[in-house]
Amino acid sequence: MSSSKRFAPGSTIGILGGGQLGRMFALAASRLGYKTHVYCPEAGCPTSQVTDQATIEAYDNQTALASFAEAVDVVTYEFENIPDATVELLNAKSPVRPNAEVLHTSQDRLFEKKLFLDLGLETAPFADIATLDDLKSAVSDIGLPAILKTRRFGYDGKGQVKITDESQIEQAFADMAGAPVILEGFVSFESEISVLIAQSPAGEQSLFPIAENVHKNHILDTSTVPTSASQKVVDRALDAAKKIAAALKLEGLLAVEMFVTNDDRVIINEIAPRPHNSGHWSMDGCQTDQFEQAVRAVCNLPLGDTSIITPTKMKNLIGDEADDWAAYLAEPNAKLHLYGKAESRPGRKMGHVNYLLPKRD
Repeated sequence: MSSSKRFAPGSTIGILGGGQLGRMFALAASRLGYKTHVYCPEAGCPTSQVTDQATIEAYDNQTALASFAEAVDVVTYEFENIPDATVELLNAKSPVRPNAEVLHTSQDRLFEKKLFLDLGLETAPFADIATLDDLKSAVSDIGLPAILKTRRFGYDGKGQVKITDESQIEQAFADMAGAPVILEGFVSFESEISVLIAQSPAGEQSLFPIAENVHKNHILDTSTVPTSASQKVVDRALDAAKKIAAALKLEGLLAVEMFVTNDDRVIINEIAPRPHNSGHWSMDGCQTDQFEQAVRAVCNLPLGDTSIITPTKMKNLIGDEADDWAAYLAEPNAKLHLYGKAESRPGRKMGHVNYLLPKRD
């Protein structure tokens, strides 16, 4: 189903996925007068704690999906790893935004890379790998170090193996256990940035200020806005995001992660068609936060102003870092956001803090 229909407040938005992004999306939707209905396999998920309705079923349960589709007006998602068949079934009854093409592209690193190249954008060197001989040949062409990555279902460092020596090639290939993979060459970069872009079915487009990101152990640690990147980098990054959103006929919110080199080249890494961890700063530092903007775009409302209210640094709370909630609450200019997860584990995102920074001259 494809339509530019507007869904007014009072409508019900279906959310596929029950994590913290869905939770914060649902809270933003509620502020605008929408009802929300989450569909996910995990009981007690963070999103279900704040939605009007929850369907706790597997993504391949066709009966449950059909009932869910009848109960909502429009559908969106808070993570990419949704089966294609699920989206197709739902889209036959209720519009799914962003569309299936966006989701399909973002689920596969090879499809992403090919899209970027087709648009004239720069990526890390890469090769599609089907056999061990493919991998050996690609290592010879691309060089080492390099990273062998699953094409699908990888995030926060999962599904990848670093290869620094040719003696590691066979084991790295074996570790992928037959999954479709690509080899990516290392990129020497000065910084990591991300661009969030919203686009409505009516064609309105809005970009958020660029966030400058720092990762630890493959997980985002901090995002700071505004970026210290040059105007040349800012222009190139925003232009790249516009090209990608237009090519995918985006209806919703899209995050584009990028590397910046010391000579101001912008290398596109990957996309995510949903609210993004690096956009959490906007909840306290922006006129319109990323979750409200996602609601506006999905429902085909006028998009909000994305001007910075104040410079902001977002800090992820990983594992037991969230146990210090009282200390964060006591800090001036610190805004605490916890996700309602019952159990903290190493590497698990439990919340974040937005630090409101002094305004720059």
